[in-house]
Amino acid sequence: YLVPNERTQPEFAEALRRAQETGVKILAYDCIVTPEKMQIDAPVPVRTGSLVELTNPLLAWYDKNRRILPWREDVTPYRVWVSEIMLQQTRVEAVKPYFARFMEKLPNIKALAEAQEETILKLWEGLGYYNRVRNMQKAAQVILQDYGGKMPDTYDKLQSLPGIGSYTAGAIASIAFGEPVPAVDGNVLRVMARLTEERGDISCQAVKKKLEEKVRCMIPRERAGDFTQAMIEVGALICVPNGAPRCSECPFEVNCKAHKEGKELEYPCKAPKNPRRIEKKTILVLMDENKVALHKRPEKGLLAGMYEFPMLEGYKKKKEVLDLLKESGLDSLRILSLCDAKHIFSHVEWHMKGYAVRVDELSEKKEKIAEKYDLVFVEPKEAGRRYPIPSAFSVYLKHLNILRESDKLKNEWEREH
Repeated sequence: YLVPNERTQPEFAEALRRAQETGVKILAYDCIVTPEKMQIDAPVPVRTGSLVELTNPLLAWYDKNRRILPWREDVTPYRVWVSEIMLQQTRVEAVKPYFARFMEKLPNIKALAEAQEETILKLWEGLGYYNRVRNMQKAAQVILQDYGGKMPDTYDKLQSLPGIGSYTAGAIASIAFGEPVPAVDGNVLRVMARLTEERGDISCQAVKKKLEEKVRCMIPRERAGDFTQAMIEVGALICVPNGAPRCSECPFEVNCKAHKEGKELEYPCKAPKNPRRIEKKTILVLMDENKVALHKRPEKGLLAGMYEFPMLEGYKKKKEVLDLLKESGLDSLRILSLCDAKHIFSHVEWHMKGYAVRVDELSEKKEKIAEKYDLVFVEPKEAGRRYPIPSAFSVYLKHLNILRESDKLKNEWEREH
């Protein structure tokens, strides 16, 4: 890498440092010189300022404290990609079983590209943000068609794939291919904001770019992947998002500006979020002796293409539910109140009230009702096993299993009626 000569060219070094800190990308290249010609060769990272000195302590800390994780012990581009998508807004411990199951069922890009959509949604069930796995499959199909099934090995090519943004491209390029490019997620933004006392709003693209360029200056070409994982590890284990950071264990302790001022918890700066919209729903676990009704959500929008229990807008009373079912041609035998539930999405909260409803045989009217209300009728034991049902409905799926396996429902219905 290139470091400006502070002793002989201090003004030039300062100009470069300020340029990088404001987001200017500085380019430098090797030059091959022969008696006949001069030729521009490979790019060389430019590293300026005091942050350069922090790379070695960071890597020494990582070598000693790194966690043993399945995607780190057998590094392939595909495994890095899958793990990085899964880890977005999900805890490491929660991801481990999902990662293992995904790798077992879809061990390579070809398997992912050719899988049925319901298969990938079922494997993703519980992780949320289902468009992420849909985009993974789209990207796998592009890789299969345009790259012969091999993951492209540069940041720019990776970022051109569906669902791969700057962070994921940087993570794959640096960890799997050793390209010295930054991978700046929320963990790294938090570390850098505290380290440099960045007062800008980290949700602002200009501020993110500014911090990204500072990270770029620190990356050692010979250990780009370890550097990326070390920065994320510091954010996950030391410079934590909730609660006080463990500064005494941090490789940046003596250099962190926020720590020197005792203001760690004032960073990073974020604009206040808009409050989530609250939507009230009524969930129906609708059963006859043999089947339960599921509804497939539209192919676009929230939880697209997933299966859910029939859902009504707003809170409905028992009589309202029975009247609505009667209008649709279903004769209800019993209705039982289920527990309330709440599920939080990024911009909306569902507050749900549930009922288990036993109806006359669905088989006689199944085709007509299915067509009118876009329902499918399945065996209860298959509902959670074969059909991708979002975790938003996990409480009611659990009730379905309880109702199926015990006589408690009948007794409770008889007491209520």
